[in-house]
Amino acid sequence: MIKLSIVSYLNSLPFLKGLQKSSLSSRLTISEDAPAVCADKISSGAADIGLVPVAVLPTLPSYSIVSDYCIGCIGEVYSVLLLSDVPLHEITHIKLDYQSRTSVQLVRILAQHHWKISPKWEDSTSGFEAKITGTTAGVVIGDRAMVERKKHSYIYDLGTAWFDMTGLPFVFAVWIATLPPNEELIVALNSAFAEGIGSIPELVAGIKVPFATPEEIKKYLEHYIQYDYGSEQQKGMTLFLDYVRTLPELH
Repeated sequence: MIKLSIVSYLNSLPFLKGLQKSSLSSRLTISEDAPAVCADKISSGAADIGLVPVAVLPTLPSYSIVSDYCIGCIGEVYSVLLLSDVPLHEITHIKLDYQSRTSVQLVRILAQHHWKISPKWEDSTSGFEAKITGTTAGVVIGDRAMVERKKHSYIYDLGTAWFDMTGLPFVFAVWIATLPPNEELIVALNSAFAEGIGSIPELVAGIKVPFATPEEIKKYLEHYIQYDYGSEQQKGMTLFLDYVRTLPELH
């Protein structure tokens, strides 16, 4: 069996449903995980294939990108946010979402090169969203961001900020394998993902969540999230990783 780790957010549901309906389903053991856990499973060998946060790639000894699809955006992404009760230049502290390494690196790059602010960075644990108050802002990602965005006066979309700074798409996660898979597997994965993405309207009808209407979910998956991993996405990812290499260690 092939061990596959997939992010347990709304934006990866088309991938999951495509895999479940594909010819690969009988060959896969699928686990649904937070982004950081996907990365850990790939790093430790607990998964063979994973939807892995891009910021983790430089830490891996070897890997292959195994799909023409990713989790990305071209401008606004809607679910990767810096939330605050005060404007950017009044922020003194930023809490960093414990579930995502890529978004943590992205907000640090934007703070330094785009917004020109120097907040104190704070690690977080479960429930940190309640501590976003006063001059303490927070990076919140995924489904939780759709809930928390309604609670704060200032919403800074990290996808929008990246596009404003670079003019390029942003890639949050890519499909990788730690060992080069065969061509048949890559073709099967791409086929499954294409099927899932093409089935978003039917998929939405079966999603019931308290934080978004079916119409909002459909717009999110079809408009905000961009699944293609093409040449512009590769340029954006390369630039991001170049910036990551210049970031100082957090203390």
